[in-house]
Amino acid sequence: MGKDFTTALRPAIVLTILFAILLGLVYPLAMTGIGQAIFPHQASGSLVRDASGRAIGSAIVGQAFTTDGYFQTRPSAAGDGYDGLASSGSNLGPASQVLANRVSADLVRQRAAGISGPVPADLVTASGSGLDPDISPAAARAQVARVARTRGLPAEQVRALVEHSIDQPLLGILGEPRVNVLALNMQLDRFGGPR
Repeated sequence: MGKDFTTALRPAIVLTILFAILLGLVYPLAMTGIGQAIFPHQASGSLVRDASGRAIGSAIVGQAFTTDGYFQTRPSAAGDGYDGLASSGSNLGPASQVLANRVSADLVRQRAAGISGPVPADLVTASGSGLDPDISPAAARAQVARVARTRGLPAEQVRALVEHSIDQPLLGILGEPRVNVLALNMQLDRFGGPR
């Protein structure tokens, strides 16, 4: 019986070590290398850089813009807001009073910022990850008057910038039209004005 145990133990240990090396080192390194070779920008985090080459954000991870001179993203449920280490939704259900209070407060804030008429849902509700970099075209259009007023720019110029910044669904059918807030705000900075 002891010989059978040691006979069975050796292949188990060898296979465990082999698969640990193969799946824990070789496969991740190969996938990282292939990703860096084929999609270097995406594999490096889709970083967005300013004119001096300094990384200022990521095209695929949202960040908070809080001043009136910028288009603002949707509320974030990730930690203190757009915390990549705390990415998650709030898990609050539609009957949650906490959620209702937060949405009501966000609605009051949007009204105070000058948004009239229907407020787009993505300006008062958080995304599932809490890190969504995009807003709907309606949410961007709703902020045009505030941004134009704060920056002293013609509203038509800011509205045209929003319309130009709308990304259409992939192949015309996959996803929804969206506006990347970081890219839109970077284009807005080219026009100048108070930020």
